[in-house]
Amino acid sequence: MLPNTGKLAGCTVFITGASRGIGKAIALKAAKDGANIVIAAKTAQAHPKLAGTIYSAAEEIKAAGGKALPCVVDVRDEQQISSAVEEAVEKFGGIDILVNNASAISLTNTLETPTKKVDLMMNVNTRGTYLTSKACIPYLKKSKIAHILNLSPPLNLNPLWFKQHCAYTIAKYGMSMCVLGMAEEFKGEIAVNALWPKTAIYTAAMDMLGGSGIESQCRKVDIIADAAYCIFKKPKSFTGNFIIDENILKEEGIKNFDVYAITPGHPLIPDFFLDEQPVIVTKKPATHGALPELKEEEAQPPPKPRSGAVEGTFRIVKDSLSDDVVKATQAIYQFELSGEDGGTWFLDLKSKGGNVGYGEPSDRADVVMSMSTDDFVKMFSGKLKPTIAFMSGRLKIKGNMALAIKLEKLMNQMNARL
Repeated sequence: MLPNTGKLAGCTVFITGASRGIGKAIALKAAKDGANIVIAAKTAQAHPKLAGTIYSAAEEIKAAGGKALPCVVDVRDEQQISSAVEEAVEKFGGIDILVNNASAISLTNTLETPTKKVDLMMNVNTRGTYLTSKACIPYLKKSKIAHILNLSPPLNLNPLWFKQHCAYTIAKYGMSMCVLGMAEEFKGEIAVNALWPKTAIYTAAMDMLGGSGIESQCRKVDIIADAAYCIFKKPKSFTGNFIIDENILKEEGIKNFDVYAITPGHPLIPDFFLDEQPVIVTKKPATHGALPELKEEEAQPPPKPRSGAVEGTFRIVKDSLSDDVVKATQAIYQFELSGEDGGTWFLDLKSKGGNVGYGEPSDRADVVMSMSTDDFVKMFSGKLKPTIAFMSGRLKIKGNMALAIKLEKLMNQMNARL
């Protein structure tokens, strides 16, 4: 863990979404120096599923050694942002650091993303970051420290990161484009940077996405808080950077990253937008300036089925089928599995009584899932959440995403038997 230096004593840090998770962790790290924290978040009353309010966060900040100003702020509301900024300046005399942490996520493809969700992500992630920055910049210009930090990814134009959740990617990249533009616009006055985790971070949001048990594959929020602290210590000339948490901490001399793991030694899920997966990216040789495209590997003939874990899993799945399950699902799933026991398999939940087997289904599949045989077995036995496999690139889905989600619910019912 990175020790505190006291550098942020008396500084005012305005953090959106600071009532819990990463935002609160950054607040507590700064509070240990004796910083003033403006908690700009929506949660004034306790949420039934998510712990923490702006008031409980304020108590923790005070206990850590800082001063706190809890403000009810929905970053979609420009007036609420302005009021919180004015209140912060009146109470603390200015603003030294802005952390744009508030964010909304929906991992759905184009046809399965309701307009309401598109608007939410665009308005919270991109527009909220832009408007909060705009409101704070006049005061940041007067600060000796003057940092804006957006919790957003490097601008990676690999189509892989757009194809399954285009709206979410656009909304997050909007935050990153604010870094690109504002760093140049306010060069010499305000440092504007982005910070992104190398691996999944365990928060309440991750719990909801991945389900119980996902924490062993994640790191603690402390790693982001320590990385943010490293950035705040740097001069205004350190600007326009897209920083990965682990990289900047290595530069600070941190060598033992097990201290940040929820379960030290356990494999970690790589985060979005980082090409950690062995994907071959090439450019079209004849076209100048073409966007990178995925190079498909040559299709290998599927191996003959063998008795093994996959065959055993399908046998148990078949025993679990019923007319009720078929009636409730009404979908055909095709699995393209790599590795031992691999090849093409299907799960037909449209035909009477349902059916499973090796090879392609008799009718066109509604959903095609590609993954390794090991991950397939883990998913059906509850050891790997499909959402997390999808997020980390281990599961690729083509077809109807809503029906893919139906299969995840069916898997949960079967886990006890598998």
